[in-house]
Amino acid sequence: QRLRALLAEPGLIVMPAVYDGLSAKLTANAGFKTAFLSGSCVAAARLGGPDLDLLSFGEMFDSFQMVHGAAPDLLVLADGDHGYGNAMNVQRTVSAYGRAGAAAVLIEDKITIRAAVEAAKDSGILVLARTDCRPTQGIDEAVARIEMYVEEGADILFLDSPADDAEIGRAIAAAKGRPS
Repeated sequence: QRLRALLAEPGLIVMPAVYDGLSAKLTANAGFKTAFLSGSCVAAARLGGPDLDLLSFGEMFDSFQMVHGAAPDLLVLADGDHGYGNAMNVQRTVSAYGRAGAAAVLIEDKITIRAAVEAAKDSGILVLARTDCRPTQGIDEAVARIEMYVEEGADILFLDSPADDAEIGRAIAAAKGRPS
């Protein structure tokens, strides 16, 4: 509910990336209300390299618990990546983050958005649907995916790698009033 209220306010929300208790505490102490538990940052901290889908849900969830424990008032958007498996795994991922206190969960553009939205209903966690197909498949495909995510009930939409303001405008229009 706190994140929904914040999203309803005008303007941008700055969401620093966090990956452990210290980064969460520094973010909260700097006055930020929100943070993004970044899979990329967790991979860098834990594995010393890029995010190549090598992290497990357990590792990400452990990182979330450290972040939430260190800064319990910080609204955390947890990176749910691709959900760590099939639709049932997505539901498990979303439900676990919701029960643990995450404010929202990011699910990448796979066929599992519907499963994420269904699982989110129990805890009230928000679902951020991300499409990162813009560089490889073009803006028309990215906008079509955003429209599909809206139909499926995603709460927040994320277009990765827009080329210019016109593409950002198309994504915002496709979001039909949902935060993007």
